[in-house]
Amino acid sequence: MPPSRLPALFAALALASPAEAEEIDSDADSRAIVVTGQHSDYRQASTATATKTETPLINVPQTVTVLTRERLDDQALAQLGDALRYVPGVVISSGEGNRDQIVLRGQPSTADFFLDGLRDDAQYYRPLYNTDRVEVLKGANAMIFGRGGGGGVINRVSKAAAFGESKGALAGGIDTFGAWSLSGDVNQPLSDAISVRLNGTHEELNNHRDYYQGHFTGIAPTLGVKLGSDTSLQLGYEYVEDSRIADRGIPSLNGTPISGYDHTFFGDSKVNQSLVKAHIARARLDHRFSDSLTANFTGQYATYDKYYANVVPGAATATSVVLTGYDNGVQRNNWIAQGNLVWKGETFGLRHTLLTGFEFSDQSTDSTRSDMRFTNSGGALVASILVPLARQLTIPTISFTAPTTASTSQVRTLSGYIQDQIEIGEHVQVVAGLRYDDFRITSFNLISSYAASRSDRKWSPRLGLIIKPQANLSIYASYAKGFLPQSGDQFTLLAANTVTLDPEAFRSLEAGVKWEVNSGLSLTGAVFQIDRSNTRVSDPANPGFFLVSGKSRVRGFEAAVNGRVMPDWQLSLGWSHQTGEILSAITSGTSPIPVGRKLDKLPEDQISLWSRYDVSSKLGLGLGMIHQSSQFATISNAVRVPAFARIDAAIFHEVNKAFSLQLNLENVTGSRYYPSAHSDTNIAPGKPFNARVSARMKL
Repeated sequence: MPPSRLPALFAALALASPAEAEEIDSDADSRAIVVTGQHSDYRQASTATATKTETPLINVPQTVTVLTRERLDDQALAQLGDALRYVPGVVISSGEGNRDQIVLRGQPSTADFFLDGLRDDAQYYRPLYNTDRVEVLKGANAMIFGRGGGGGVINRVSKAAAFGESKGALAGGIDTFGAWSLSGDVNQPLSDAISVRLNGTHEELNNHRDYYQGHFTGIAPTLGVKLGSDTSLQLGYEYVEDSRIADRGIPSLNGTPISGYDHTFFGDSKVNQSLVKAHIARARLDHRFSDSLTANFTGQYATYDKYYANVVPGAATATSVVLTGYDNGVQRNNWIAQGNLVWKGETFGLRHTLLTGFEFSDQSTDSTRSDMRFTNSGGALVASILVPLARQLTIPTISFTAPTTASTSQVRTLSGYIQDQIEIGEHVQVVAGLRYDDFRITSFNLISSYAASRSDRKWSPRLGLIIKPQANLSIYASYAKGFLPQSGDQFTLLAANTVTLDPEAFRSLEAGVKWEVNSGLSLTGAVFQIDRSNTRVSDPANPGFFLVSGKSRVRGFEAAVNGRVMPDWQLSLGWSHQTGEILSAITSGTSPIPVGRKLDKLPEDQISLWSRYDVSSKLGLGLGMIHQSSQFATISNAVRVPAFARIDAAIFHEVNKAFSLQLNLENVTGSRYYPSAHSDTNIAPGKPFNARVSARMKL
């Protein structure tokens, strides 16, 4: 579907109205969205993440996309990266084949991930088995989340223990590549005041790529306790173990992905390994002092232990390819404490939702890296080697050097913030907030014995104006600023050439409209601009290194339809149009970046569609599409990843109230496509046609 036809389609959908939906309550304090007689929705009515107060999405002055549990299940999505492919404005980077990495509104990040509103910034693949919903908050978010988040953040909301309801479910599935999974979710009240919930999963991984395999195991118990009529406590723990082949994809040739090698593994299956173990424990205490005053306190401890090694493809010709490689080990410990006090009241005829809060975090990271050596035909050890192209590469004996980099670092932050959501009559709302961050990092290079430290103290404002001509329509404009210290978003090492640099700065402007057509269907649209100064971009001549200074700008437009078009038809349709370029030259590094150079991993147009139609109470049909226009693999603009469109489908069958089956078909037409890249020579081939059969049983 051409993008030029999308506005007409969005307008046509606005005329549809689900007959069984209840009307929206016009009271500003009770705008719950309820649909009667239907299973769970794709549409989320409110969130506490965007403002740290429970707020209807129509009153949040920024673009927010929510992937509900119902939609994740219908699409048979088990990993965060796969789910985000269906969110326009989010581009997935290959992440060296070992982690989630995103580009959100043109801003790349490996760290802008959150779990229940708390930072979850280690580099790993995030599961969805214990996720109630995924929230994508676009635009600068420093006022709520602190450093980073220049283009937005991704927040997973965990499943929680529920009171007064015994329920359970088992699910399993297998696909045509041989990948399979088994998961369970059980909630059991032990008394009126205590409830437990247990989620667990095991997945065996496989796909179309030669040698690819792996497994993932996760278990997440939670305990809910009522400590009186006004106080509740939630305790949660999650253990994650992930082991898989680290696949760097394929190289390029003549400015495009090399042809004929989509299945070829440009690595060594005995060497290319990614291993992660994570423990995440958290506690949240909620207390109601009165109808107008509430408080919550959350503490989290997380430890991540990761190792990966990989042979990396480099420059290729029609007959050969250059290989290099390295390994990397990281151990990280995160302590986070956050407290919020929320007051709702009225002064001088103005209604307020006033938030004050603090956050403290302490993060320690130990990191080591060793370079790979290949044994050439003469028996010498070399850092790179040229091997003939073939379906299965012949790779010489591999060894590793002593550590070439080794460091230890500690990041401590202390933050305070205040925000007021003000209702001025029935038609005007203002969201104004300010955050102060005291960010301190110290690091020690164990190889060179270079010690460094830096402190940054930053104010992050946010201002939003919402005009409400009627209760179900919002027209808004917002302004926000954010920052990111100049030591990479993982903060493993302060180098001599970055320790004196000011943080990167983000300025976000957005204006949009949100229309709840009825209680089941919403339409949104927004225009935005993000300016980034002290820009850090990947050095295309030296993968893993950066060029600094300069400015960049991204401008764009987004539109979405989400919810029930008719009682039996649910639809999520989105379109994002973005352009980005360098505004002032980046002159440092080995490859200077001139003014006008286009930003990488920024397709001009992205369209996503997922729709479910229930033919009867027993049978449902699903249809999906992802379209992405071409994009540059890196800031060099030397390699272009082609545009693509992928069609997906599904069939749902409810055998009885306790048992259901579904068939998900991915890439129905068998399109050859490349959904993501990491560098000019690391491009990920997409899956060919794949079918997955799943079964669900309620206990």
